[in-house]
Amino acid sequence: MLHSIVFPLLYGLTIFFLGMKLMEASLYKLSGPLLSSSLDRATATPLKGMLFSTGITALLQSSTAVTVLTIGLVNANLLGYARTLGIILGSNVGTTVTTELLSLKIGKYALPMLLFFISCWIICVILGELKSVVHSRHSHAVHTAGYISLAGAGFSMVMLGIVMMQRIGPALEQGGLFPWFVQQASHSVWWGMAAGACLTALVHSSAAVIGMAIGLAATGTLPPEVGIAIVLGSNVGTCVTAWMAAIGGSKAGQFVAWSHIILNVAGALLFAPLISLLYQAAALFTTEPGAQIAHAQTIFNIVCSLLALPLCYLKIWKRLEPKS
Repeated sequence: MLHSIVFPLLYGLTIFFLGMKLMEASLYKLSGPLLSSSLDRATATPLKGMLFSTGITALLQSSTAVTVLTIGLVNANLLGYARTLGIILGSNVGTTVTTELLSLKIGKYALPMLLFFISCWIICVILGELKSVVHSRHSHAVHTAGYISLAGAGFSMVMLGIVMMQRIGPALEQGGLFPWFVQQASHSVWWGMAAGACLTALVHSSAAVIGMAIGLAATGTLPPEVGIAIVLGSNVGTCVTAWMAAIGGSKAGQFVAWSHIILNVAGALLFAPLISLLYQAAALFTTEPGAQIAHAQTIFNIVCSLLALPLCYLKIWKRLEPKS
């Protein structure tokens, strides 16, 4: 069991997280200035804030980073409540880019991609050191290319981690506990949702949990409907990080965290009885089980955000804001 399940899972998760952090840090270096310089103008209305947050979350590849940063800005009285709600809704939509990329069957190219991007980064570092060769006008382009190469290397590591975690599929099928769980989850969606919420809360990454579900579904180990239930649960579990970031903060920061929790929990509860419909909608786009889970998450987050968007325009949020 250690060699067939535990070790591949640990190695896969480790590579996955390292890749995510490398990709997140590199992309933040590229798009972080855009976030700080354009925030006030781009979030003038909840709709604009939602669209801006969707784009910036897709660039940063981390809804958690955007939510935690939003809490900090609210604590500093730089954002109002209505704007923050739009940012939260957009971050939920933007994070689907990660899982849509994970659903692509490019895992077999992960190692060549990693070697290619690392080589590109090394070339950029060498060019950056050779200031006599690189004109000052081109130094910024070299640094940008270096960060893009690191982001590509991080994404390659994420795909490599998914490939490693997929190797536990046959061993899980032969074991007794996992088939029992799948059987229970097929009778009640709450089993799958609870698993997604608990795993995401433990590893602090919904992308890792959803990526694992996509990988297992792609090998035929996990039914897509159970994977979709895990997706709904992971959207609840991801709120833990925002809740932790708001502990000890101002009432405004706690408002952001609890808004995130309420929106995600309400969305999961709304779609829990509709998992079969969500699966049928995803199946319209593809017959590949892993991709169906990714598409279901995209549909779920977009529909939930659009349904909640009108609530951002209620005047009550203005009255609830602390008086400066």
